[in-house]
Amino acid sequence: MAAHQDGSEANPSQNLKHGLQSRHLTMISIAGVIGGSLFVGSGSIIYNTGPVVFLTYALGGLLVWFIMRMLGEMAVLNPDSGSFSTYADRAIGRWAGFSIGWLYWCTLAMLMGWEAYVAGKILNNWFPFIPIWAYMVLVIGGLVAVNLQNVKNYGEFEFWFALIKVIAIVIFLVIGSLAIMHLWPWGDVSAAGVTNLTAQGFMPNGASSVITALLGVMFAYIGAEIVTVAAAESENPSKEIRKASNSVVWRIVLFYVGSMFVAVCLIPHNNELLKDSTWGTYSVTLNALGVPEARHIVNFVVLTSVCSCFNSALYTCSRMLFSLAKRGDAPKSFASVNRKSSPWVGVLVSCFFSVIAVILTATKSMDVYDFFMLTTGAATLYVYLTIAYSQLCMRKKLEAEGVNIEFKMWMFPYLTYVVIFAIIAAILTMLIEGTYFKEVIYTTALFGIIVVSGLLSQKLGWGKERRETHLAQIHEEKLV
Repeated sequence: MAAHQDGSEANPSQNLKHGLQSRHLTMISIAGVIGGSLFVGSGSIIYNTGPVVFLTYALGGLLVWFIMRMLGEMAVLNPDSGSFSTYADRAIGRWAGFSIGWLYWCTLAMLMGWEAYVAGKILNNWFPFIPIWAYMVLVIGGLVAVNLQNVKNYGEFEFWFALIKVIAIVIFLVIGSLAIMHLWPWGDVSAAGVTNLTAQGFMPNGASSVITALLGVMFAYIGAEIVTVAAAESENPSKEIRKASNSVVWRIVLFYVGSMFVAVCLIPHNNELLKDSTWGTYSVTLNALGVPEARHIVNFVVLTSVCSCFNSALYTCSRMLFSLAKRGDAPKSFASVNRKSSPWVGVLVSCFFSVIAVILTATKSMDVYDFFMLTTGAATLYVYLTIAYSQLCMRKKLEAEGVNIEFKMWMFPYLTYVVIFAIIAAILTMLIEGTYFKEVIYTTALFGIIVVSGLLSQKLGWGKERRETHLAQIHEEKLV
């Protein structure tokens, strides 16, 4: 067999292998909704929104729950590493699958650069004799090595990363609940009970702040859909997708809504430290409760969280490129797998923006990276809008063909329409209100460019031969 540049032998089947166990997928589904933004980024959202913020997280969580149910309906019938990109391709058209697949790849690939930067900053804060960019290289190199191995290695790393995050959140909820019930004996006496919930107004910045904060909330939730990608590499994809879709609601309620409720009860929403990204919601709350070295403890959790997010984003990006390449919507080499059945080219290419982040950090120009992040600020909403519309089209198509659908979206098509209109209304509100105007405009512009590329790809027939081969293979598998 031919050798690849990474020193491994080519896999003649050029297909992904089943290697993820049920416990891996359980933790991946849990980790998918716990990003570093829960521990750090939520602070600024609380500051700008007020105590009502936990209802904003509940509203965003409800939307994610519905989206996961729609995605689950499609994924149970057709588990695929391309997930919603593949379903958009089949339900709406090739251009749609192309567009949403590449937008999602851009979003996660750029996010990886920020995750590496945050990890490097935390490590540099502890051990300043090594520069941030060097730590970034170490994190990127280590997690690339993980993703070039058997998918089981990725699952194992995510299992332990997720476990640390879950334990940390549970401890936070226990300590916070004790303080709310006046059973926590240490710290600031005023940081107890629920007085902060209404002391300065429950909704100090008006109802519009709830909708405006939704973009930040949705950015925090990005990753919930990763389990539908990972499930394609498990022994029983349909079962795992069902389980993840059904359990997403309690994960959101416990981890996000629960955490935010505890935080706004125990600290004033206008605490200046909440605006400081080096502190974060958990650190400020635990510090007020007198927990020693709270900042360093939370920073350790944030470090594992951003490494987990980077690991999952790299995994998902490589699988998305693999799926796009199989369908003729990306260079053929992106579908190459090594002897460990890892799409090694996709893994390396997906680190593009991470390498840029390292260079910008080394040259003290990391603020330039803000522009890249602006272009994907509202990407989650567009991804969810596409999932909802894909489910609407595919469900109608399958019902017309008489296909038996066991795992269904509730109250179809009415609830699907409600979700579609709610997302469009949220985007329009953000444009009119203005706080996230740039994020929505830049993301829309990027999405528009990708859509035009997708339409050209479809019209000019790029990758047509690969696409026909892929569709024939799918048809053959269904017959078997």
